[in-house]
Amino acid sequence: MDLTTAATPAQPTGFTAWVIGVMETLGGPGAGLVIALENLFPPIPSELILPLAGFTASQGTMTVLGAILWTTLGSLVGALALYGLGASLGQERTRAIAAKLPLVKLSDIDKTEAWFAKHGVKAVFFGRMLPLFRSFISLPAGVERMRLSTFALFTTLGSLVWNTLFVLAGYLLGQHWYLVEEYAGLLSRAVVITSVLTVAVFVALRIRNNRREQTFAEAPTVQFARVTAEQPTEEIHRIR
Repeated sequence: MDLTTAATPAQPTGFTAWVIGVMETLGGPGAGLVIALENLFPPIPSELILPLAGFTASQGTMTVLGAILWTTLGSLVGALALYGLGASLGQERTRAIAAKLPLVKLSDIDKTEAWFAKHGVKAVFFGRMLPLFRSFISLPAGVERMRLSTFALFTTLGSLVWNTLFVLAGYLLGQHWYLVEEYAGLLSRAVVITSVLTVAVFVALRIRNNRREQTFAEAPTVQFARVTAEQPTEEIHRIR
C-alpha cells in the first residue's frame, strides 16, 4: 500500500466542490454570498463553508482578512433577511399561529417574550456561535422588534468571532481543512441532540399536564342538597 497516496486528501466533490468554485470565481464576495445562503437555509453548515473559505484564501484567491470580512458581511445580510421576516410576522400573527399549534399555550409565548426582552442581546450575540440557532435567533429578534442597530451590532460581533475561528482554522490547515468540519460536526450533533431531547421532554410534560387537567375537569364533584325556605331546618339549642 502506498502510504503517500493514502495520506493525500481526496479531491473535493459535490457541494464542497461547488462552494470552492464559487469562492474561486467570485473571491471574497462569493464567500459572503454562500454564507448568506447558509443563514437562510440552516441545513447548509457554516462549519463546512467557513473552513473552505480559509482554504481558498490559502490558495491565494483572496486574503484571509478578506475571507473573514466578507463572510461576516454575508452573515449579517442573511440575518437581516430573517429579522425582516420575523418583523413582518409581528407579535399578533405569531400569537395567532402559536394558538393553533398543538401543545403550545399562549402563556408559553408570554414567557418567551419576557425572556427575550431580558436576555435578547446576549441571545443574539452567543446565538451566532451555535449551530442551528445561528439562523433561528434572528426570527424572535424581528418579532420582538429589537432595535435594528442593536441587532446588527451584536449579530456582526458574534458572527465575527465565529467566522474568524473557522476561517483561520481552514487557512492554517490548508488541504486538511476537512478536519475542522469533522470536529465541529461533534458540536453540531451535540446541539441537535440536546435540542431534540429538550423538545421531547417539553412534549412529554405538556401531554402529562394536559391529561391531569382533563382528568380533574371530568372528575365528579360533591353536590350538596339545596335547602329551600319551605324545608324545615334542624334547630340547635344552645346548652346553657
